[in-house]
Amino acid sequence: MAQTLTEFDTIAAISTPIGEGGISIVRMSGEDAVKIANQVFKGDNLTKAASHTIHYGHIIDPTNKEVIDEVMVSVMLAPKTFTRENIVEINCHGGIVVTNRILQLLLKNGARMADPGEFTKRAFVNGRIDLTQAESVMDVVRAKTDRARQVAEKQLEGGLLEKIQGMRQEILNVLANVEVNIDYPEYDADTVTAKQMIAASKTVISEIDDLLKTAAEGTALRNGLATAIIGQPNVGKSSLLNYLTKSDTAIVTDVAGTTRDTLEEYVSVAGVPLKLIDTAGIRDTDNKVEKIGVERSRKALAKADLVLLLFDSSKPLTAEDHALIAATNDKKRIVLLNKTDLGQKVTVDEIKQLTGSKVIAISVLQQKNLDQLKQAIKELFFNGIENSNDQVLVTNQRQSGLLEKAKTQLNEVIKALEIDVPIDIAQIDFNGAWDTLGEITGESSPDELVNQLFSQFCLGK
Repeated sequence: MAQTLTEFDTIAAISTPIGEGGISIVRMSGEDAVKIANQVFKGDNLTKAASHTIHYGHIIDPTNKEVIDEVMVSVMLAPKTFTRENIVEINCHGGIVVTNRILQLLLKNGARMADPGEFTKRAFVNGRIDLTQAESVMDVVRAKTDRARQVAEKQLEGGLLEKIQGMRQEILNVLANVEVNIDYPEYDADTVTAKQMIAASKTVISEIDDLLKTAAEGTALRNGLATAIIGQPNVGKSSLLNYLTKSDTAIVTDVAGTTRDTLEEYVSVAGVPLKLIDTAGIRDTDNKVEKIGVERSRKALAKADLVLLLFDSSKPLTAEDHALIAATNDKKRIVLLNKTDLGQKVTVDEIKQLTGSKVIAISVLQQKNLDQLKQAIKELFFNGIENSNDQVLVTNQRQSGLLEKAKTQLNEVIKALEIDVPIDIAQIDFNGAWDTLGEITGESSPDELVNQLFSQFCLGK
């Protein structure tokens, strides 16, 4: 996978969001980055600049000497850079026109427009980071809570890389003995090596299981939990959304059917992002607009990771309430009995018997027992994850899928050797597990997979 730096041309891209702002950063990476920057910079001679220095001056158009902007230019020389190539970053004033003008000057003078994620891809190809660290770069950028950021930073430091490398080394140690036995069969040590292979397989499977236990939590931290607030009209869904988001996002009235569309807001619970979806009340209606809202609510329910099912506890359950219970039976859910300040016609015990779910009696109006809701979400999904700041987590489907594949291969090794299959046959799956684990870090990943992964990154990263 590794390539020499000279095989790459010089790339450029805008690394900050396009729009009005204090500053924008235009970034270049490649062998000619400093030379190209020097062609459009009026100030110090950048080609003679020491590494990791910053220089004041102006960007000019070499063709007509027009001053484009007053800038600060950072020069970072290979190999002590993110990409292990020469990097130049031009800090200019924020704004669409000036930023694009500087980028176009760099492209005109020898740079090429970077592909999405190409800076990070070069860091990977040049051995600066592995694939798990590359994925964590975008996780840091996209983190919606401080806890999600902490997990991404742990990955960026190489936490998962270290775990995977340890497993691969466990396999490699035994593979070395297998090769010796194949090369020198006169020693007849197959029995000993088979026992070593079984023991190593069981050890690595145990370590894989420990990582897979974190997959749901890691994915939730990375992507957030789609959380649908479901209930009949006027049970307090919008009031709950406003409480959790600490805003007046949703219109709240005593008129049933006020919410006609789904509203989405992110909130943090125990450092985990919840994508709260306030839905239109689910009921039969002849109103054309409300009917569209109800249909969207049903779609939100189908996609939800978590359902907050609200009932008005001051009224007896209706046939529509029972229908909502049935519609959410296959979901992780928490049932909330709202409006307890108006007296209760339905009890927590009744609903527990009906649903088998966690049930909390609340009053959104009086903000009663709402802290219990946050605790219930933690217990349902995260098993105390908020206190495990040093834990290494599996954070996406690619990683967990490959771990599952490696586990299957190792289980096949154990089954084969327990029925005395020749060791060189069992070795095929043993080697396969070693390669599969290498795909997680990128040490044995096909180019197509690597290209696809980096294509999902934002431009300039």
